[in-house]
Parts: sequence; structure tokens; C-alpha cells
Amino acid sequence: MSSHVKMKELPRDVQPYERCLKEGPACLSDAQLLSIIIRTGSRNESSLELAQKILALNYPKEGILGLLHLSLAELMTIKGIGQVKGIQLLCIGELSRRIWNRKIAEEPLRLDAPDLVAKYCQEDMRHLEREEFRVLMFNTKQMLTGDVTISRGTVNASLATPREVLIEALRFQAVSLILVHNHPSGDPEPSREDILLTRRMREASELIGIRLQDHIIIGDSTYISLKERGFL
Repeated sequence: MSSHVKMKELPRDVQPYERCLKEGPACLSDAQLLSIIIRTGSRNESSLELAQKILALNYPKEGILGLLHLSLAELMTIKGIGQVKGIQLLCIGELSRRIWNRKIAEEPLRLDAPDLVAKYCQEDMRHLEREEFRVLMFNTKQMLTGDVTISRGTVNASLATPREVLIEALRFQAVSLILVHNHPSGDPEPSREDILLTRRMREASELIGIRLQDHIIIGDSTYISLKERGFL
């Protein structure tokens, strides 16, 4: 490609590649990054225009976050997105989650404050369509020794019992534990059931000498600590 050709004179499918070569991927917009992933457009639209259309779906989350919620069937409703492109887009979200989890797992974690627990769990849980209930287990130095998903529930409920939680706590020889679950609505405000479950878990864990430190509810870019709210 001749060096005298200006960026604006390049075909719209090529512009993001050229810009990435010159300035690096960090300079690209969300639409430009997506256009490079999907590579080709449709008969009437460039890959960049197609990427912009995907980001404009705005359901159920706005822009790039929507990719973590859209199903293959929903992506394929866009003209120009077939099965292959749809699967590529789904894999972007899964890859980002795995990179984040691997980065976190590289170093021993000391999670001794609600905001640290929320930061550890939030990227993995705030985009989930259904409630998940996790238990984090700790040794005497407050280092994380276990992280287990106990249950995956419905849109507005996850099912967990003290028995399931304590089985995992004993298996990991936990000294203390923290409960974590998400609210798919994005609002972390605790329900009556959340409060009752927390109190049942505290009573059950105390019977076998394990301390329940907190119950964190994850929302969209926010969280609530039931300990800070005075329920523990």
C-alpha cells in the first residue's frame, strides 16, 4: 500500500487496520476494534458500519458491554452477522473474562475489605444474566484459599443452603468465609431473603467454628456489604 494514500482515502474496512499499525490498538474506538475482529462487512455495509450497528443494539447493556449479554441468536438477527461472526463476538467476552481471572490468580490474594472483595468478583459477576452464589474461603492470614460457585439460579434468585456452603468451607479448611452473589438487575440492594439467608449462614458457621465475615451483593459497577449495613 502506497505511503502517500491518506487514511480518509482508504476503504472503511481497511482504516482500522492501518490506524492500529501506526498508533497501536489502544487508539482504536470500540467500533474499530470490533471491525477488525469481524474482518469483513456485508454487501452493503463495511465491517466498521456493521460493528457500529452491533454497538447500537443497546440491549440489555449499552455499547460494548452489550456483547457480554447478547446470545448467538440475537447477534444473528443483524444482517451481515452469520454464525461464524456471531461466535467470534461471543468469544471476545469469554476471552476477556478468562484473562481477568488468570491475572487475579497469579498472586496470592489478601481480601480484607469489602471493596477488595467486590473488585475481585465484580468483573466476573456484574454482567451475568442469572444469580450466582459464591463462597470465598480464607486462612488465618486472610489469604484466599478457595473460591467456589455454590449455585446458579434464576433471573432473580440463586439457591444456596448452609449445608452446601459449610461442606466447601470444611473441604478447604477455611477459618473464615465471605458470601458473594450478584443481582442481574444491577441493583445490589439486599432483599429480605438475602438478609435472612445471611443470618442463617452466620448461625450455622458459628456452630462449627468458622466465622462468616461478610455477604457482598454485586450490582452493575456497584456493590453492597451486608456487614457494613449492620446485618452481620
